[in-house]
Amino acid sequence: MHKHFQIALFAFAIVACAATASRAQTMLVLPEDSQRAQVMQRIGITDLTISYHRPLVKGRKMWGGLQPYGSVWRAGANQNTTIEFTDAVAIEGKPLPKGVYGLHMIPGENEWTVIFSKNSTSWGSFTYDQAEDALRVNVKPQPAEFHEALTYDFDEVKADSAVVTLRWEKIAVPFRVEVNVNEIVQQSLKNQVRAWSRWNWEGWSEATDYLLNHKGDLNDALNYANQSIQVEERFENLGQKALVLEALGRKQEAAAARQKAFAMATPLQIHSYGRGLQLQGKQNEAFEVFRANIQKNPNEWFVHSEVARMACAKGDFDTAVKEMKLAVAGAPDSNKPIFEQLVKRLEAKEDINK
Repeated sequence: MHKHFQIALFAFAIVACAATASRAQTMLVLPEDSQRAQVMQRIGITDLTISYHRPLVKGRKMWGGLQPYGSVWRAGANQNTTIEFTDAVAIEGKPLPKGVYGLHMIPGENEWTVIFSKNSTSWGSFTYDQAEDALRVNVKPQPAEFHEALTYDFDEVKADSAVVTLRWEKIAVPFRVEVNVNEIVQQSLKNQVRAWSRWNWEGWSEATDYLLNHKGDLNDALNYANQSIQVEERFENLGQKALVLEALGRKQEAAAARQKAFAMATPLQIHSYGRGLQLQGKQNEAFEVFRANIQKNPNEWFVHSEVARMACAKGDFDTAVKEMKLAVAGAPDSNKPIFEQLVKRLEAKEDINK
């Protein structure tokens, strides 16, 4: 009996060693048939990141074959395919909070279901539980060029949206992601200006500029402009304050802020301010700025271009061409090509203010 016990113990030890070796081997980093990939797209200041493994077709029938219609699929290979949003988004028009989600899909011949699961740490879809769904949307599959390896792309990228598209074999499955960029940025600015940027005028000024240019909260914009001025009073932030006050309908205060800004501005800064107003479609306000600059600094080369623009607006192209040629003559070499092109447009009696 003692001998038989020793033999059994030895055999158990061999099996245990083999099991330990097997477990150790799974800890190694080795090539995978379905290789790991990650893609990221920023929309506004919101990051979308998809982490997945890329199975290959290998001559197999995918849809209605290896991947049956009507069954939940991991939308990739190996562990959960995940999709992360750093801010709240809308998927096909339906709201989804920020977070990391397990991405699953249910293929169909004419319609697919895209699933965002609150569980993002499982292996594949084997333990998928519909009770953990954060969102489901239905989308239409589209025919596509053949893709041997499963791929995720970001298509139709716009300022506030993008289309996420899965492509594999000859099928493309798209779903649209939309972001409320302005709302997210405005909230983010309130946090950002509490950091290092609060100690320099530029950070407050950039916040003011964003709200002005994106129809943001004007009261916040005015607060940011005042904070910038408090750190360091400059032409730039005084000019921004004037624009905010103008937008708020406080015209007398706007005029006082603008006058104070111009008193400390260089002629080129005044010119740039006027051109900025033109680009915003504020032609009359721009010409008021140009008149002040012309009266105060008539010999600056770029002031001649202001005279040309005002003459052009009146249809006086002879004066406009003459003044723009004077601008070309005095301009630095790097600026000459731009103004020479403006001369040609004026000679063709084209309105350069549009």
